[in-house]
Amino acid sequence: MAPIFSLILFISSAVVSTATGRDYGFSVELIHRDSPKSPMYNPSKTHYHRLADSLRRSISRNTAALTDIAEAPIYNNQGEYLMKISVGTPPFSIIAVADTGSDITWTQCHPCKNCFHQNAPMFNPSKSTTYKKVACSSPICLFAGDSGSCSTQSLESDCVYSITYGDRSHSKGDFAVDTVTMGSTSGRGVAFPRMAIGCGHDNAGTFNVNISGIVGLGLGPASLVTQMGPATGGKFSYCLTPVGSSNIVPSKLNFGSNADVSGSKAVSTPIYTSDKFKFYSVKLEAVSVGKNKFDFPVYSVLGGKANIILDSGSTLTFLPVNLYNNFSKAISKSLNLKRTNDPEQLLDHCFVTTTDDYKLPLITMHFEGADVPLLRENVFIRVSDSVVCLAFGTHQDDDFMIFGNIAQTNFLVGYDIKNMLVSFKPMDCVAM
Repeated sequence: MAPIFSLILFISSAVVSTATGRDYGFSVELIHRDSPKSPMYNPSKTHYHRLADSLRRSISRNTAALTDIAEAPIYNNQGEYLMKISVGTPPFSIIAVADTGSDITWTQCHPCKNCFHQNAPMFNPSKSTTYKKVACSSPICLFAGDSGSCSTQSLESDCVYSITYGDRSHSKGDFAVDTVTMGSTSGRGVAFPRMAIGCGHDNAGTFNVNISGIVGLGLGPASLVTQMGPATGGKFSYCLTPVGSSNIVPSKLNFGSNADVSGSKAVSTPIYTSDKFKFYSVKLEAVSVGKNKFDFPVYSVLGGKANIILDSGSTLTFLPVNLYNNFSKAISKSLNLKRTNDPEQLLDHCFVTTTDDYKLPLITMHFEGADVPLLRENVFIRVSDSVVCLAFGTHQDDDFMIFGNIAQTNFLVGYDIKNMLVSFKPMDCVAM
């Protein structure tokens, strides 16, 4: 996934409370991937070098063929968020991609016959007193869905999972249960016992050396949010700070009652799913630039009314070619700025300006039942001291559109799985 806003969730496990059936409203701190606090921080790179790397990852991520994606509802490991959670007893910290587009949470495990290199120590399940493999006869094995493999084994055999991502990265191993501990800004750790996780013994692909696996925050039964159940009420939210050249202000990933998005200016739109795709998919009816309104194509391979995916892991927003052309031309005509080329040759519509006070028409995303007006930082991204570029692009598959994370900055974005709604509320995320 494309990590302009790849963040790290720092977890404290010094004091642990066990999650029960009641709603736990808690928040955890998110650290920008390019912050000095991040294990991926490279002090030798400038802000614009890191930005260019992020855009390359975003574009690369979204050029995977849709037929490849169908193997699992995720493109690859270049995720939007990184979470540092703990697994096992005693708690063992891991750093993993937190992904709203996948379900299974997995980490590399000893013994590992084919693992990608990771800098941090690897989880050893034999040292956890609460780790237990899942049998094929267990209902928990069904959590693995199509990723599970018991068809050629007896019901007494161990349940295994096998995931192949859009870029052909993969993870295979034992499906198990263990305690997952998450920290919070209150200083207390929150422990969730008997959480279904993957213990990967065969993992390869484009995984970064600073991560250990993936945390699934999707819609399926294996999702971390789904398994938390009543402890979160199926709710989580985040507020992403805009890209800047200075140190990135930490953000929060909120769960349960802390994840409510309501009040003045909050709007909500339905989440749709299909048997084939379990993304957070919504219906975008139109986009407008000032008085110009452009309808969004109704048809989509996502099924039902949905035609665009909410993807915190994608930097850019991807629109159909015809809509993108009309949209970008309307914005270009409204700006009193000189056109130029992207220094990195990654983005199309770029303009010369050394300040950020240029006038922009009202740009609105018209979701079903929810008009979301975008600010300058949602539409343009500065790629050099004198150049800004439109943070939108086109996808190679014109039926597979994505609402990326730049468009989501300075919004409190809340996911309510129980009521199948996603909500947006304008917010100064830096001040939260």
